[in-house]
Amino acid sequence: MPGIDRNIKLIFKISAFSVFAGRAWQHIFWDVPLRTVLWEEKWMKPIVEGWFGMPWGDYVSSPVVDANIQHTIQGMGVFYALLAIAVLFYKGQSRIHEILFYIGSGLLFLLGICYLKVAFFSLGQLLEYTLQFTAPIFLIWSFKSTFNSNYFLNAVKVAIALTFTCHGLYAIGYYPVPGKFVQMVISILGVSDSTAFTFLKTAAILDLIVAVGIFIPGKAQIYPLMYAVFWGFATSIARVWANFYPEMWMESISHWLPETVFRFPHFLGPLAIVAWHYIQHPDWFFKRKGSIAMV
Repeated sequence: MPGIDRNIKLIFKISAFSVFAGRAWQHIFWDVPLRTVLWEEKWMKPIVEGWFGMPWGDYVSSPVVDANIQHTIQGMGVFYALLAIAVLFYKGQSRIHEILFYIGSGLLFLLGICYLKVAFFSLGQLLEYTLQFTAPIFLIWSFKSTFNSNYFLNAVKVAIALTFTCHGLYAIGYYPVPGKFVQMVISILGVSDSTAFTFLKTAAILDLIVAVGIFIPGKAQIYPLMYAVFWGFATSIARVWANFYPEMWMESISHWLPETVFRFPHFLGPLAIVAWHYIQHPDWFFKRKGSIAMV
């Protein structure tokens, strides 16, 4: 059992490392929508003019301010990179590591707020990142408490449910279907627009089934959990798969690989739950006489 328990902790380590490493690359070499918040007039004008005594027009047009914002974004990227390295050395005994991971989780949540602003405050945009900004917290908990506590188990399940529900709400059209969703389906499957929309609606229904099904008592929950592992992995890999162009391979990898990597918690979270059930209920997976067939 101890070896398997280490494997579960390793899943949470990979999950936290992935989100920190992917976001670090994004911040350092690309961009995040921090300016949408810092250039929001009704929020920032009282601060800029009242606290700093700077006319609003000068603030939004200043190349110095813009450069400082960019340096802040890149500085956050360096911090995420350091957190990713710290995850590799975390053994559950360092209070400093834990404080840093909680700060990192808070920054990931604030990043979600920035994307929420871009999405005109569609709550699903923020909650779709739940497995990402909770990944560092689950890593800490996996070392601090027994994984089979109902509180921990249900907390991970809630994060899975929120992530898949919000992803499904976009795909089904509750929120405007993102063009990138349609483009990825067309690019990967080579289908028409109408078929892509049908595919997305079907996937959305399955996302919503997952969000409910993982709370079903007994072994029936294994099937939606295993689908969540598959679909979480597929939607992560789709970012780099659908947007890879051989003639621009370096730029394709540089831009889209981190988009894939920081989504790894979307399948690693469900995988951790599956691994726990495998430890607790091996008969849910294999027939009692040692057959490799699923029950």
